[in-house]
Amino acid sequence: MLINFIGQCIINLFSTLKYIFSGNFSLKNTLRQAAYIGYDSIPIALIISFVSGSVLALQVSKQFVMSGAEAYIGGLISLAIAREMSPIAASLAIGARAGTAIAAEIANMQVTEQIDAIKTLKVNPVGYLFAPRIIAGILVVPLVTILSELIGVLGGMFISNISVNLHINRYITSVWNYLEISDINISILKGAVFGLLITLICCTQGYLTRGGAKEVGISTTKAAIWSSTAVLIFDYLLTWIYYS
Repeated sequence: MLINFIGQCIINLFSTLKYIFSGNFSLKNTLRQAAYIGYDSIPIALIISFVSGSVLALQVSKQFVMSGAEAYIGGLISLAIAREMSPIAASLAIGARAGTAIAAEIANMQVTEQIDAIKTLKVNPVGYLFAPRIIAGILVVPLVTILSELIGVLGGMFISNISVNLHINRYITSVWNYLEISDINISILKGAVFGLLITLICCTQGYLTRGGAKEVGISTTKAAIWSSTAVLIFDYLLTWIYYS
C-alpha cells in the first residue's frame, strides 16, 4: 500500500508539472493558496521556533558560561535553529494546519463528486487542484522558515540575556562569526523540499479518498502522518548530503 501511494504521488507530481508548464494554472488561485498556507500558519510556526530557541538557550547557556565558553552560545543556538529546528518547526506547523486542511478539502470534493464535475468540463483535476497548492508550498514554506529562524535566534538571545546575563552584542557577534550564508541557503532548500512534500502528499491523500464523511477524516489523519514522516526522512537525507 505504501509503494502504491508513493507511486501515485510521483504520477500526480508529473501530471502537475505538465499542467504547470502548459501555462494553464491560475496565478490568482496560487496567490490565494500561498496566503492560506503561509500567512495563516505563521503564528504557530513562530511560537514553536521562539520556544525552541529559548529552551536551547536554557539548556546550554549556563554550562557554557561556567566553562568560559560564552562566546559560543550565540553560534551554537543559531546553527541549531538554522540547520534543523526552524525548517522542521515551520514544516510540521504548516503540515499540521494547512496540510490537513488541504487533504480534507480535496477529500470532501472527491466524496461529493465535485471532482467528477471538473472532469466533465474537460479539465485535468490533478493539475487544477494540485498546481496552485504545490507552487504555493514551494514558495511559502522557505519564507516562513527564514522568519522562524530570526524569531528563534532572538528567543535564544532573550533567554541568554536573562538567565546568564549574556550581553546582546556578544551574542550577536557569536551568531555573526559562526552562522554562514550556506546554512541559511540550505534551510531555504529544505523549506522548498518540505513544502513540495507536504502539499503533494496531502493533495494526493485527499484525491484518493473514496466513501463518505468517515473516510474524509481518515484521509486527513493519514495526510498528517505521512507528510510529517516524509519531512523527517528528507530532513535526514538532506542533512546527510550537506553536512556529513
